[in-house]
Amino acid sequence: MTPIAVRGLVGVVAFLLAWEAFGRSGAVRAELFPPASTVLTALAGLLTDPGFLADVLVTLGSWAAAVALAVLLAVPSGLVLGSFAPVRTATRSLVEFLRPVPSVALIPLVVVVLGRGPDTTVTLAAYAAVWPLLLTTSYAMGEIDPVQTDTARAFGLSTHRRLFTVALPHAAPFVMTALRVSAAVALILVVSSELLGAGTGGIGQFVFVVGSGGGRMDLVLAGTLTVGLVGCAVNAGLELVHRRFFGWDAGEAER
Repeated sequence: MTPIAVRGLVGVVAFLLAWEAFGRSGAVRAELFPPASTVLTALAGLLTDPGFLADVLVTLGSWAAAVALAVLLAVPSGLVLGSFAPVRTATRSLVEFLRPVPSVALIPLVVVVLGRGPDTTVTLAAYAAVWPLLLTTSYAMGEIDPVQTDTARAFGLSTHRRLFTVALPHAAPFVMTALRVSAAVALILVVSSELLGAGTGGIGQFVFVVGSGGGRMDLVLAGTLTVGLVGCAVNAGLELVHRRFFGWDAGEAER
């Protein structure tokens, strides 16, 4: 085990011990804030519950669809905005107006248009996940070294060839970093949408049901921990892909 992994494990253990001590201190009623041992026991039970696992799959499916949709919309749009200054100037006000609008504020509108279900959840999550990818891709295209572009043009490369041999290799590490941010944002919005009733099923809906009326807080926290574990797994997977295909960039970032 690497030193970084050991330090991370120590941090997790310290957090769980502090949580356990606070939960058993009596400062808060145990049924409102159960200790870590109770929550972890509930989590172990949920991970063998077919109904809960089905909810996890619903959330993962909505998340994957939202991220895929965000990539398909944001990356080509970012390439266009970053490559053509007139287009970027013409759309700047619209982008700056839409970007701060929180997806959860759009739930009533999207529910009216699409109804409750996976389509609504995916739409809301994709809307939130688009912006980091769009802005980062646009920025990366604007930061290409002019010498590289001029050299490619001097060798007679067409616009299409320059896009795939100069622009995309330059932008790819930036896009990959933005994808990690967008993936986390999409997961947050999927669970939030499910929790607020925009979707049907999913971890968010499970948390809402078991927590209604101040109910099973151990199950609420166990569901919340599941979301955290899924988020950690997603980030670790994307980081592995980043290191595998853009290791040179990861090395520069660490230094």
